[in-house]
Amino acid sequence: MKNNLKKIYRVLSSQFGIDPRRMLNSICSFPRFLRDYYRFKSNYTGALEIRPCLLDWFEESGSTEDDYFWQDLYVARKIFAAAPDKHVDIGSRVDGFVAHVASFREIEVFDIRPITAKVPGVTFRQVDLMNPVNLSNYCDSLSCLHALEHFGLGRYGDPIDPKGYESGIHNMAQILRDGGVLYLSVPIGSERVVFNAHHVFDPLTILKIVGENRLVLREFTFFSEERGLIELEPTRENLAMLGKKHYNLGIFTFLKGKSR
Repeated sequence: MKNNLKKIYRVLSSQFGIDPRRMLNSICSFPRFLRDYYRFKSNYTGALEIRPCLLDWFEESGSTEDDYFWQDLYVARKIFAAAPDKHVDIGSRVDGFVAHVASFREIEVFDIRPITAKVPGVTFRQVDLMNPVNLSNYCDSLSCLHALEHFGLGRYGDPIDPKGYESGIHNMAQILRDGGVLYLSVPIGSERVVFNAHHVFDPLTILKIVGENRLVLREFTFFSEERGLIELEPTRENLAMLGKKHYNLGIFTFLKGKSR
């Protein structure tokens, strides 16, 4: 029951702009706003405009609770330490991970959606990674964070394709040079599609597909709301165990093997 209520609340607030909790907090804080306003006005003689900010009293200085924050920081630090020749990102958040990386090096971004802003340190290409991109051996470092699970669901204007993620992994492997590194994060757990939000993958499904594309799992970390960020020995047993859970975020680090 509690989980169902959370889902209803999430849909109402994020998709329809109806957020009962924010509304209640705003109503409760309005008397305090009025009190502070009249106190300030009584001691101020300059020009004064009004724009209530009623929710900030209830929030911390920044959110560190969700998996986006931790994956962005974790992978950006890895790229900084590795110092690759050329790093390309596939569909990760520009206002999160991409900005982190662009603060210390050049990064190229491929995304199916356009980016009109000119961002220092970022080169953008509008690309559908479910289709071949004809850029074999293009880079030695590649990231795709919280993006692959959306491929083929139409959420971002991409073509409907239930196996779009398989094409995405294949094309990423083609872009990556032999010996290069792929940082991939996706929701993991009991395998299912939450349409049209995302896929949730059994980690062994990811392992099977990348294996067909000469990608070898080198490191594995997962994030859970209860336990935070946890580095785990990447054995089949550990991955199978996580495949029986409802939801976590898996962060995979793959190495592309050399052609035989």
